[in-house]
Amino acid sequence: MKQILLITDGCSNVGMNPVTAAAHAYAEGITVNVVGVLDQGDLGESGATEINEIAKAGGGLSRLVHTKELARTVQMMTRKTVMHTIQSAVHKELKHVLGDGSLEALPPDKRGEVVRVMDELGESAPLRVALLIDASASMKSKLQAVEEAIKDLMLSLQSRQGDSELCVFHFPGGRSGEDSALDLGWTRSLKDIPSLFSRLQMQGTTPTGPALMEVIDFYRKDDYGRGKNDETDGRRSGRVG
Repeated sequence: MKQILLITDGCSNVGMNPVTAAAHAYAEGITVNVVGVLDQGDLGESGATEINEIAKAGGGLSRLVHTKELARTVQMMTRKTVMHTIQSAVHKELKHVLGDGSLEALPPDKRGEVVRVMDELGESAPLRVALLIDASASMKSKLQAVEEAIKDLMLSLQSRQGDSELCVFHFPGGRSGEDSALDLGWTRSLKDIPSLFSRLQMQGTTPTGPALMEVIDFYRKDDYGRGKNDETDGRRSGRVG
């Protein structure tokens, strides 16, 4: 399972519409979740609307939170979306087999078995989460909370039975013309996380859409390098049928 978790505090203002970019991600099997980080005041109606629309187009969840709630929210959304992805796949399979995509269409004993399998898959299915962090000027005061949230998310992923990997991008990138920059490649370890943003140069623009497209491209290249079926081969024993 592949996810992008976008953490931002405002509206995009450069390049492609991020809602369109999120739809591209979802079409390629990547779920997009969005956390809007509040500080003093709020994001404003347009910012909140954009956050919700990005998540909707990306097949994911959206939340508006204060910095003190960020770590808990990031963990909750990641796990909840894993289950949502599994449930969607199971319902699609049920619809194909039974002509009805609801669990209620099954006899009680079969329904309980399907729920048990979904719970097991939630813990055992391989998972990759690409964090995409808004590093525009207004996010400067929030980066410490973001870094702590990343550490807590990594601990949460390590507690899963399945293979879990994390990578981190920020946007805009540090050099002129970069829409985003890769801070941390795929890792299963906490040791690479400390001081991710200590030398980050905060900038004013917010190219959310282009940054999303660069993360999608990163996934594409990674899939090509690993082989698209690597993460599912040999892991289908829990499939409902």
